[in-house]
Amino acid sequence: MTTGWLDRTRRPSAGRVLAVVSVAPALVLAGWLLAGLPLLLLGWFRPLVAVPLGLAAVALLWRYGPRRLPETVEATAWQVAGVVAAALASGIFNGLLHGEQLIVRRDPATYAQYGVWLARHGSLPIPFQEGAFGGADPALHFDSVGFYASGGAVVPQFMPGAPMLHVVGAWLGDVAGLLLVPPVLGAAAVLVVAGVVARLAGARWAPLAALALAVCLPILYTSRTTFSEIPSLVLLFGGLALLHDAETGLRLRVTGTGGEDPVRVRAARAGAALAGLVFGLAVLVRIDGLRDVLPVLVYAGLLIALGRVGNRDGGRLGVPLLGGLVAGAGLGLAAAYLLSRPYLDYLSDSVVPLLAICGAVGVLTVLAAALAPRLAAPLRRVARVPRLPEIAAGLVALVAAAFAARPWLETVVRPPVTPDDRVTAQFIEGVQRINRLPLDGSRLYYENSAHWVIWYIGLPAALLATLAAVVLARRLVRGTAPGWLLPLAVIGWTTVTTLYRPGITPDHPWAARRLVPVVIPGLILLAVWGLRWTRDRARRSGYRQGARRGLVAAGAVLLLVPPVITSGGTAFSPVDRGELAAVEDMCEALPPRASVLVVERVTAARFTQVVRGVCGLPAARLTIYRSDIPRAADVARLAARVRAAGRTPVLLAAESRQLSGYGTPVHIMNLRTRQDDRSLVAPPNGTWSLAADVWMTVPRANTNT
Repeated sequence: MTTGWLDRTRRPSAGRVLAVVSVAPALVLAGWLLAGLPLLLLGWFRPLVAVPLGLAAVALLWRYGPRRLPETVEATAWQVAGVVAAALASGIFNGLLHGEQLIVRRDPATYAQYGVWLARHGSLPIPFQEGAFGGADPALHFDSVGFYASGGAVVPQFMPGAPMLHVVGAWLGDVAGLLLVPPVLGAAAVLVVAGVVARLAGARWAPLAALALAVCLPILYTSRTTFSEIPSLVLLFGGLALLHDAETGLRLRVTGTGGEDPVRVRAARAGAALAGLVFGLAVLVRIDGLRDVLPVLVYAGLLIALGRVGNRDGGRLGVPLLGGLVAGAGLGLAAAYLLSRPYLDYLSDSVVPLLAICGAVGVLTVLAAALAPRLAAPLRRVARVPRLPEIAAGLVALVAAAFAARPWLETVVRPPVTPDDRVTAQFIEGVQRINRLPLDGSRLYYENSAHWVIWYIGLPAALLATLAAVVLARRLVRGTAPGWLLPLAVIGWTTVTTLYRPGITPDHPWAARRLVPVVIPGLILLAVWGLRWTRDRARRSGYRQGARRGLVAAGAVLLLVPPVITSGGTAFSPVDRGELAAVEDMCEALPPRASVLVVERVTAARFTQVVRGVCGLPAARLTIYRSDIPRAADVARLAARVRAAGRTPVLLAAESRQLSGYGTPVHIMNLRTRQDDRSLVAPPNGTWSLAADVWMTVPRANTNT
């Protein structure tokens, strides 16, 4: 396997095809984000500019990255067909059952509204449009759930990476097109993970892994609506695939005459830089990506250190990997500071320690690389500690056992101190009441996090993944599985930190999204490798081929059936359907030159940005007092100011009685649909009802009550 990926002298092999299609999604996302972020910062994120620059960036990454690397996957046409079929089936299935969460209740609608604004305006922040209300007023507020008021404008919550991807669908098909981007990204995630499996476990296991991932409930859940976890998965596992290819290319640099091929060396270095860039861009999608890529920083430092003690290959790849990682993560942090600063302030209790950890790890990595020649001898003595491989394997098993036993050892609580904590506690108590559980709003249920994993991938997969981690840890310490060092470090680090502190409201399937970027795909990768190891062990033990095939078939069934059973409760139940039509009807009912004043608390939280973004009309909420209504004098004053500005004042509320004192209420939204289950101690197995009502009135010109 020493030919390049684009060898025009012969027909591309199946392995080459699988290698290409499994890194293509990461390259496309990386190129698009690289081209789009500067445009967004300049306020020029428009299709006529972004599309050609995005395509040029993708072509550039392809030209100087994996195009020149050798084949890294051996596969048959049937194996490639199996992977592609699983990805296509995932995309079609989730596309048919995709959600329509546009009314802002939780994060997906915030991401959707963020994307809608970018698609139609191409710039941030979102202006207050105070002139449409006659100017600033103490009773006028422009923030809402998921959208902060900061520096005289509205700033969306979250990082801009995912909305920059969703915007493509909006450019092609308006809001309906935006809602179909998540299924496409979900299919891409299946391809990328299957590609990593093909590289590390073998292509024959890739279709099984693709199926196991595609039927897993958290993947289904986050592939149907506008979350950020799936694009993060694509970038992280795409980075693993690209770095594996670069390392393989460097090992194959020797020519037939015994010399080095300088083209292959340069290609490997470019591939490492590209892998680092793709890893780093995960920060542009999720601020948690900083934690996920910490092992990459350490690994790059390790490669540099190896280069300083005589390992030329390590030195050749370490510097470009580190450079790409710093560039990608730097872009993400710059975007966070320039476009999402209120979000960083909100998360300061977790982001500041995370930044401190990253800084400390970076300093220690640089010091270790600088002192590598002096540290080499002591480390060699440590490596000769008796039974060190067995100790490492035992530690992995001990950590897994501790997480499994955690529910019997600890109850995780967080006493409500801040206003946000109290809101969360009230929400948890409401869910506990419906689930018929003891009422305790301080409970977070994080002690059950390992059991969440078992719900979704099944106990057999969890056991096989643990077995694989134990065996691989032993091999890594022995030095017999170097290609697994970074993948196992990323999977292990993120799994342990995520399960220890998920950092999310613990109702399911909502909380399952924390497992999507690394934990679930990583454990599926380990599980199929564990199944392969079990088969190989059976062969070495003398079992006949028929018995080994039966073992593999049984293992495949055990990997697929439990997640299918868990997913069956919700997989065929679309949620939030009808929201798009309801929002469009509401927008149609609003006067064309309306300035919308929201006078009720829940409606303000859910619809202020919907009116501003989807309907394209100025929107604000009024100061609402304990009676859940604004002062009549505020309403009258602002309505008069809107009229003086040459516009039509419109009031919105959830009930007609809240508007009856100002004019004749009109029912402009009467939505009855289904929403996600909210389960705390068992996997979700159904949906809840959801009602959304909006009433409108144009206040009378002489309103004084």
